[in-house]
Amino acid sequence: MLGLLSSVERKNGRQLAEQAGRTRPGPIQRLLRSICRDADAIRDDMRAYAVEYLGADGVLVLDETGFLKGRAWAGVQRQYTGTTGHIENAQVRVFLDLATERERVLINRRLYLPEHPGPMTSNAAGIPETVQSSPSPVWHRR
Repeated sequence: MLGLLSSVERKNGRQLAEQAGRTRPGPIQRLLRSICRDADAIRDDMRAYAVEYLGADGVLVLDETGFLKGRAWAGVQRQYTGTTGHIENAQVRVFLDLATERERVLINRRLYLPEHPGPMTSNAAGIPETVQSSPSPVWHRR
């Protein structure tokens, strides 16, 4: 976990093994292959943690962040991103955090899907048909 949160540029088995001081990447690669990653379950756990330990004494922080991507990613299109300060092939994700004096915890997240998607269509990306695109990156609640 520390490797995934570290400043290692590429989060692959070899780099994470080096970060952990291991001479061979095999054990880390097996761990990464076998681990169950359910993003919604992790989000729900973080939400429960926030309620139990942080309470309601905080503020909600809405953060819209652009990630530079190649064209073969869901939601990518040429659009302005504050990450570079100009128009790039980018994917925009919106994050909702609860921030208190003690901590900041992720409460929810969404991928912004533009009205006119690029070559990576929703079907090709595995995005359910029930997920709608939006004219601007705004918060959508399920």
